[in-house]
Amino acid sequence: MDLTRITRASHRSDRPAVPLLGRFRLAGGRAHEACGPARRRLALWLARETQGPVLWIRPAWHPDRLHMAGARQEIEPGRLLFVEPARADDILWSMEEALRAGIVPLVVAELTDPPGLTPVRRLHLAAETGAERTGRAPLGLLLTPGDGGAAGVETRWKLDPAYTPAPGGGATAGWRLARLRARDAAPGEWTVVRRPDGAATLEMRAAEPA
Repeated sequence: MDLTRITRASHRSDRPAVPLLGRFRLAGGRAHEACGPARRRLALWLARETQGPVLWIRPAWHPDRLHMAGARQEIEPGRLLFVEPARADDILWSMEEALRAGIVPLVVAELTDPPGLTPVRRLHLAAETGAERTGRAPLGLLLTPGDGGAAGVETRWKLDPAYTPAPGGGATAGWRLARLRARDAAPGEWTVVRRPDGAATLEMRAAEPA
């Protein structure tokens, strides 16, 4: 397998993409990264924009798990298919194979450490292969702790819990979203809050300078 062959088609403007919060579009057929304490919720926001099952790969030995009550706020939990490899190496291998098959629109992998450049290149190439086979351009999302740092990802996002002032006093729960890296966009930061009509929709406003 030629790991340097990240095809020219990888950056076509007509590539299928998955919307994020009605403002951004994450290119399919590529591997992206989400970090920060609320990274799983960001993955659920992406999952909500896709149809069909979502493959969620997580380490079998790690005690931290997706909170299903929280997941229910965003998507139907029955859409989530969990895979729990017993070895760290098998997490990325499972993700690579799932992307290469191209059957599911979104493959999420929870990692304990950011991967290096070669594994990420393999994920890109596998996603490209899946797109060529099915025309669906599967998206891979790596969930990494802290500030992330996976080498060679298409984009890197960080999501932190935050509270914003509410009319009449008090505060409203929300999130602070940061785009740390993107091939075709500058870094940025936004505040995300729920609209009064509930969990189904989100509105965004630019974060105030620190």
